[in-house]
This record gives sequence, C-alpha cells and structure tokens, in this order.
Amino acid sequence: MSCKPILRDPSQQNQPNTSELRRRDLPIAERRAADVEMARVLKTAPVRMASDPSSGAIAHWKHGALHDVVEPMLDHVVMTYPTGLQRLERRSGKSVAIGTARSGVVTIIPAGSSARWDIPGPVNVVQLYLPHTTLVRVAGEADTSAPVDLLERTGHPDPVTSRLLMSAADVLEGSAALDALFRQQLTDLLATRLLAAHAGSPTAIQPTMGGLSPKVLLRAIERLRSDSDADVSLAALASEAGLSRFHFCRAFKESTGLSPHAWLRQYRLEQAMNMLRDTDASVVTVAAALGYSSQTAFAAAFRKLTGETPSDWRRRMR
Repeated sequence: MSCKPILRDPSQQNQPNTSELRRRDLPIAERRAADVEMARVLKTAPVRMASDPSSGAIAHWKHGALHDVVEPMLDHVVMTYPTGLQRLERRSGKSVAIGTARSGVVTIIPAGSSARWDIPGPVNVVQLYLPHTTLVRVAGEADTSAPVDLLERTGHPDPVTSRLLMSAADVLEGSAALDALFRQQLTDLLATRLLAAHAGSPTAIQPTMGGLSPKVLLRAIERLRSDSDADVSLAALASEAGLSRFHFCRAFKESTGLSPHAWLRQYRLEQAMNMLRDTDASVVTVAAALGYSSQTAFAAAFRKLTGETPSDWRRRMR
C-alpha cells in the first residue's frame, strides 16, 4: 500500500491546513489498524466482527456520542447505518462536512486521512475495513485504469452500497465456511462499487463473457463439496481455476446460475434436508456436521431459505 493523497467530495472541497496534511502523510508503519482506532475513539467493543487476512474486516458497532479526532488508519473505512437518525460533522482543517446518519447513506474515511468528528448521540453502524491493496487488485482484475483514490463521504446517499454492507451484517454468525466465502465475494463486489461510485473519477467495469470449462467447474464443485478441511476460500477456488477472483465469480455464476457462496449455501441446505429426512440425528448434530456455530444460527439459515424451522420441516416430511 502506498501513501495516497486524499480526495474530497467536490461539494466539500476546502484547503486543509498544514498540520492536517502532516497527519495525512503519516508513514504507513505508524498508522493504526482500523478496528483498533475505531475501538479507541468509540470507547467500546464491536457487537460483532469478522475478518479475513486478504479481504479486510466487517464490524457492527453501537456507540454513543463521539467528539474526537480519528487518526490516520491503514485501511479505507466504509460505513452504513441500519437504524436511527443522527447528525454527523467531520472537520479537517478549514473543511467542514455535515451529514445525517440514516438508512441508505454511506460514510467513507479513506486510508490515511484524519479528521475531527462530532456526533452528539448514539449511532448504530456497520463498517467495512477495506485494504488499499484489495482496491488496487479489484481495479486490475476489472481491467480499469481509473484512479483508486476514494473520496471522503459524510452521510452520502447510496442505497446500493448501503444494502451490500447491510447484507454483510447478516452473516457475521453462522457457518464459518459459508460466511467467509460470502464476505470475500462481498468485499470484492463492494470494492467494484466503490471504484464506480466513490473514486476520483467514474469507472467503467468491463463485462466478462463465458463460463468455466466443464473440467474447471467440476474441480471447483468437488472442492466446495469436500467434507475435509479443504480450503474453500474464494482465493483458493480462483487460484485452482487459474483465474482472478473477480473473473472466477463471474464465470462460476455464468456456468451454474449461482455465485460460489449461493451454490455452497444451497448444497449445505440439501445436505441438511437429507440428514433431517433420512436419519434421527438431532438438529444440534446436523448443525454441527454442516459447520454452523450453533443450532440457532443453523435454524435461522434453514428458515430463511425454506420458510420453516428444521424441526417443522422434518415433521412434515416424515
């Protein structure tokens, strides 16, 4: 990751002062990890958090009033707000941006930027910590030469990015393999969206045509079906196929009609149905066999896809 100048939303451009520029030029080695800096200024711990070394992290916070300077961070921070209505004020030197935390808006703190934040009351927020290297990789895989410098945003209307982040909050618990794969896909999708809507200039993403060859598709499905500890991360699937993660996801969906995460979720559901119908294994045993963290998480996922609890479905099928 290299030190990048911070681009401001054109509607909020004012020249920052010298001390602010010095903070932005803080060497990368001296910047804090985003989750560490957020815990410092928010003075609490996240409600839930999940991270992936190659894709970053997603965290759900509920915090009180904030009146502090957010120091430069290693990663880009992208936020949206599930519920509530709260005033946001970001001050960088002579530049002041005022927005409202509410459903359907996003706030972006580019990596390396610093500002004073004043938020008078409680906030419910989902945050993505996106490594700059991920943004650069996705831009390269999408065959775009557009700038990968993100704009600062403060309560900026963007229902598309907001919905993507909200979906991330729904999978912070459950099946470890499923959730990790979903977060990896989601991070790449969010990076693509950020490049298109929140970078220094509009980005045109080139479409990819065609699916996987039968042989490559079979290998991918065999890996996804494996009952062993095989790596089913997006990076591993793409590497075995000899493709970038960006192109593998598109080609897999072209071949199967489903994303890798959706395919694996459907396959696990079929496994669950077979076990519930054909064996006397308890729901707890079925949940554990399929890699879910708890019976509650499994039951919630099963009901979301079938409209029934596992026990109700079993009674109906027998």
